[in-house]
Amino acid sequence: MTTHTIEWVRKRWQAWQRTYSSWVVDYNQQHDNTVKRLFLLAWIAIVGMPLYYVVWAYWFPQPYENIGLRLFGVALCLPAIFAKHFFKQKWLPIYFFIGLTYVLPFFFTFMYLMNSGSSVWSESLLIALILLFHFDTALAFLAYLAGTSAAYLAYIFLQNGWVPMNAHELAQWPIQIFAILTVSLTKIGRKVLLQQKLEGMSTALATVAHELRTPLLSIDANIRGVKRAIQNTTIESSAEKALTEQAIARVEFEVRYMNNTIDLLLLNASNGNNNWGEAEVLSMNAAVDSVLQRYPFVNQTQRELVSVNVRADFFFQGKTELCSMVLLNLLSNSFKAIHRAGKGKVRIIIDGSPPRNRLFFIDTGCGIDSTRLPLIFKRFYAYPEHTGTGIGLSFCKEVIEAWRGHIHCASKINSHTIFVLEFPQIP
Repeated sequence: MTTHTIEWVRKRWQAWQRTYSSWVVDYNQQHDNTVKRLFLLAWIAIVGMPLYYVVWAYWFPQPYENIGLRLFGVALCLPAIFAKHFFKQKWLPIYFFIGLTYVLPFFFTFMYLMNSGSSVWSESLLIALILLFHFDTALAFLAYLAGTSAAYLAYIFLQNGWVPMNAHELAQWPIQIFAILTVSLTKIGRKVLLQQKLEGMSTALATVAHELRTPLLSIDANIRGVKRAIQNTTIESSAEKALTEQAIARVEFEVRYMNNTIDLLLLNASNGNNNWGEAEVLSMNAAVDSVLQRYPFVNQTQRELVSVNVRADFFFQGKTELCSMVLLNLLSNSFKAIHRAGKGKVRIIIDGSPPRNRLFFIDTGCGIDSTRLPLIFKRFYAYPEHTGTGIGLSFCKEVIEAWRGHIHCASKINSHTIFVLEFPQIP
C-alpha cells in the first residue's frame, strides 16, 4: 500500500469520525424526544411482535409467518426500554439505527414479500413506513434504504433467485413514495409554522423588552437620588442605616439583573442575525476584572466567594459589552448553583498558555445532572423549570462561536460544574 493511499484512508477515517461525532452531538441534544420515541417503539415491538404472531398465525392465518424473526425483534428492542439510563453512550445512535431499521422497514418489507404482497401486509408495511418517517427524516431515509434492500436480498436468497414482482407489488411503490413524501412535507410544514411562531414571539419579546426599559430607568434614577439623600442625611441608628443601604443595594441588583435579562432578550429576538463578529482586541484579565467590579454582589461575603487565578493573561477578538454579558451570565449561574446547594465557591482561571487560550468558570455548587447536561445550551431550555428564561447559555454559545471559539461544560451532581471557554490565538 502506497503512502498516498494510506494518507487518503487516514483522511477518510478522520472525516467519518467527525461526521459520527456530529451525529452523536445532534442526537444527544435532542435526546429527550428521541429516547421517549425509542422507549415507546420498543414497547410496541415487544408487545406487538408476539401478539400479532398469534393474530396472523391462528386467528387470521397468513401464508407465511416466522416466530424466529419476531423473537429476534423482541430481543433487539429489550435494551431500548432502559435507554434513558445510558443515552450518553456513543454506541446508542448506532443501536437506535439498527433497531429502527430491523423493526420497521426490514421486517415489514420482508413479511410483505414472503406473503406475496397480501393486503394485510401491504397495509401493515404502509403504516410502518409512516411511523418510520415520523423520526428524523435523514435517519428514516437511511433506515428505509438499508432495511428495504436487506429485505429484498433476504427474499431473493430464500427464493433461490429473483422472483419477478406482480402488478400488485409494483403498485405499492408509488403508494409508498407518496406516503413518505406526504409525511416529510408535513414535517417541513410544521417546522415552517414553528419558525413563524418563533419570529412572532421574537417581535413581541422585543417590544415588551423595550417597554420595560422606561420603568427600570426611572427606578434606577430614583435609587440614585435616594442614595444621595441618605449620604446628606444624618441617621442616628447605624443599624437603620445599614438596613436602608442593604435595601437599596438589593433594588440596584434587581434593576441590573432585569437590564441584563432585557439585553439577552433583545439580542435573541433577532433569531441569530446579530452582528457578533470580531471588533476589538480584548484582554481576558481586564474583562474579568471589569465584570467583578460591575456585578451587583449582595454583600462582601458573596464577593469573597469568588477567586481569580491568572496563570497567563491572553488577548482575543470580540466585543466588550457582549463579553461582559457572557461572563455576567456565567457568574450569575454559578451563584444560583451555590444558592441551590447551600454551599460552594466560584473559581475563575485565566490560562493563556499555548496552544489554546482558555477561561475556566468553576463552581462547587449543586452541579448538573448528567441527563440534563447535553441540553443546557439549547435555546429556551431552563432547569429547574421557571428558574430563568433559558436563553443565557444559548446566548453565550452563539457569541463565543461567532468569535471562532468554543464553550463546553463538565459537571458532577452535588459536586461541581466547570465551564471551559476556548478562544483562538490572535495571528
